[in-house]
Amino acid sequence: MPAQDLVTAELTLTGRIRTASNATFLGNIGDVSVVYKPIAGESPLWDFPDGALAHREVAAYLVSEAFGWDVVPHTWLRDGPAGEGMVQLWQEQDPEQIAVDLVATDQVPETGWKHVLEGQDQTGQMVTLVHEDSPALRRMAVFDLVVNNADRKGDHILAMTDGRRYGVDHGLTFHRDHKLRTVLWGWLGETLTAEEHDGLERVREGLHGELGRHLADLLSAEEISALAARCAGLRLTGRFPAPSGEMPAVPWPLF
Repeated sequence: MPAQDLVTAELTLTGRIRTASNATFLGNIGDVSVVYKPIAGESPLWDFPDGALAHREVAAYLVSEAFGWDVVPHTWLRDGPAGEGMVQLWQEQDPEQIAVDLVATDQVPETGWKHVLEGQDQTGQMVTLVHEDSPALRRMAVFDLVVNNADRKGDHILAMTDGRRYGVDHGLTFHRDHKLRTVLWGWLGETLTAEEHDGLERVREGLHGELGRHLADLLSAEEISALAARCAGLRLTGRFPAPSGEMPAVPWPLF
């Protein structure tokens, strides 16, 4: 379907995701399956009082495109049955793949996985939060650092059949204050790769050009300045940072 039709063709609703904290619908634009989150159905949190969460979702997609890593599915603003909102291409994840998991502590895989934290489940058993050690998930972790993602839950990571890893639900991003809450802490202290540095440089350059112009319609000037500062700081240190500040380091619930 032509890109313009995704904006202008009729959006028909087919269902609703009841577990979402904001109004979230499934729908079709022609034969294209999408997710639709109307601005009218948002429930902003105390620390995100300004602007539409839908705008942040679109801004996250634009930054993903600037990185060149295809972290976020195609996302745009358009009118719909409940008014203007965010629309995103639906992604059918692979049920046989798991990028983030909670496993018994004595059964943590020795290779291919990163350890995040340990705790007790409701029965008192020791469990460990782990995530895969893959380039695709590392890129998502770098992306989350830059957009200041305050809600990277395990279920917000879609494992695709072809090995791609999509991140979704980016309404709680781009706050000017440090808000990072994520399950992807496994690379703490590790040095960024040349590819990751290149991605950061593309975002930095984009903020002075087309990316910056588009973000100006979606975010405040202070939020864009904070985004640029996070990008510059990460390029300067060249390492995955440790948790900081008084905010919890992980979202709750984890999934």
